Amino acid sequence: VHDQSRVEGSKFRTIFFKCPLCHAVITYCPPLGLESLKVSDDQLESSSYLSVGLGPHRGRLNIQSGLEDDDEYDGAWCAGVEDQEQWLQLNALRPTLFTGVILQGRNSIWSLNWVRTYKVQFSNDSSVWQISMQVFVGNEDLETPVLALFPEPSVAQYIRINPQTWFSNGTICLRAEVLGCPVPDPDNPHFSETESGSSDDLDFRHHNYNEMRKLMKSVNDECPNITRIYTIGRSYTGLKLYVMEISDNPGKHELGEPEFRYVAGMHGNEVLGRELLLNLMQYICREYNRGNQRVIQLVKDTRIHLLPSMNPDGYEAAYEKGSELSGWALGRYSFEGIDMNHNFPDLNNIMWDAQEMAMDKRRVSNHYIPMPEYYTSTEALVAPETRAVISWMQDIPFVLSANLHGGELVVTYPFDCTRDWIPRQDTPTADNDFFRWLATVYASANLVMANPERRICHSEDFQQHNNIINGADWHTVPGSMNDFSYLHTNCFEITVELSCDKFPHASELPIEWENNKESLLLYMEQVHRGIKGVIRDKDTRAGIANAVIKVDGLGHDIRSAVDGDFWHLLNPGEYKITVWAEGYFPRIRHCSVGSEPRATICDFTLTKTSQDRLKQILASGGKIPRDNQVRIRAMRMRKLRAIRRIRIR
Repeated sequence: VHDQSRVEGSKFRTIFFKCPLCHAVITYCPPLGLESLKVSDDQLESSSYLSVGLGPHRGRLNIQSGLEDDDEYDGAWCAGVEDQEQWLQLNALRPTLFTGVILQGRNSIWSLNWVRTYKVQFSNDSSVWQISMQVFVGNEDLETPVLALFPEPSVAQYIRINPQTWFSNGTICLRAEVLGCPVPDPDNPHFSETESGSSDDLDFRHHNYNEMRKLMKSVNDECPNITRIYTIGRSYTGLKLYVMEISDNPGKHELGEPEFRYVAGMHGNEVLGRELLLNLMQYICREYNRGNQRVIQLVKDTRIHLLPSMNPDGYEAAYEKGSELSGWALGRYSFEGIDMNHNFPDLNNIMWDAQEMAMDKRRVSNHYIPMPEYYTSTEALVAPETRAVISWMQDIPFVLSANLHGGELVVTYPFDCTRDWIPRQDTPTADNDFFRWLATVYASANLVMANPERRICHSEDFQQHNNIINGADWHTVPGSMNDFSYLHTNCFEITVELSCDKFPHASELPIEWENNKESLLLYMEQVHRGIKGVIRDKDTRAGIANAVIKVDGLGHDIRSAVDGDFWHLLNPGEYKITVWAEGYFPRIRHCSVGSEPRATICDFTLTKTSQDRLKQILASGGKIPRDNQVRIRAMRMRKLRAIRRIRIR
């Protein structure tokens, strides 16, 4: 750092840098947080604004507007006057080394507005301003973020972005992020207000594909007795879809132990979930070794599967651009351009159509709905990543899951798809009450969602719904993973939108871990609610696979796994349970579910029907007992006499 000078008549200071030190400092300074909302609305001002919905508080990088322009949630700051005296101002609250600005046009499907060139101004008291003579290049479209690094980074408390030219058919509109590093200043009341991080010693940075593999390998090396790494397939470009299994007996399904999964990175540019799952596997490993009883109990009683990157191709594209320059959509889709959250079979409409056509809706299958034939053909436009996840779902009897996304702060629960293609409408499942409980568990423990003072991310106020919403009531998503999981398997799944910022800067990862740590742990523990048990053959004591478990009054059944074990997530209450399997008499039991996260054991033994029992005896080389022979002969005689009477009449 060289040539610190004071501008006469103000407390403004300029610091000039000489390379190579200049480059090191510039690349170190993170975004101040317009996009992540770390910068509050009160810190933003403007010379003028076109409307309330286009005020300075909307001038945030990647902010999204609603469907309509000119409402209170528009997609940029727009000046109310078209001249070169307009500005958007940020108060950093303390002396800050400003190193650059990222600019973006207005988010709108109805208008074209962006700033082509601009200047910057600095001040330490918002009265006296130093104006940079350099003109910086801005945007040539609505969405591409453009970075300008200042050749002479400056220390000040305030910065203004001053548009000079703009798209000729539009007006002055912009979204922005400001890069800067806080400067120590004991005289400033905000000097002690440092960003709180995490006390957990975890690897808080963004990990590309190779770095992710190394981290997972290091966790496996540190905890080989409770971890296992496996793959479920490959992406379109050949990158492996890695899963970390955490269990006290990795590699094996234990009878009666529920299977849990977290999936992240379905949209490659929504990266926070990926890093949280990498943090989570590190945390569980280390806390297990330290003797954390909560973690030990979780590992002992649950088989956990963590898929940190379902769309590694998309992630690599976003990662290459970086956290602020990847925009809103780069990396969202697969390499083939497929949105994976619309790529699963639409079983909702298959079920609803069958219900409408059926004379008796009770005979329509409400679970384990098979995939349509067209979907399984090789010509179907299905991403290899989607097919891999479907096979994974079919191979392991998952009970509970969450799909981690980004770009909002809300938890959604099925159904995600509306009936009759309505754009949005509350479309509940038969298990709506329990899904609402699951969503509430995550949202209420999330430190940001639970904050009643928090600002909305874009245009939807989810706080009025306690930060949870039926997925279809937000926007319809046919072919979602949540709905497929519910209708094709036994697994209940929700979607967690983790952050307003899809790709938060690495400096924000420690606090994001703290925001979500309790939610991640608490949600996994919900897999132990409801009832569980084993369905066995009364004579052989062998487990019965594919037995149907029906809860009286609940229109969604589940089935037993290969070994006969089952899990049914239920809220506290008294339940009448009916179990039946092909070749067996049905059995009814009443089971009570308590409020504690400990599943009630509700085992069943089924007796084979007479015909199947006789087949079993004969197949094993046995003889039919004498009394059974007499009984069968008598039944046949009664049947013959009944037939003769009918013919005589």
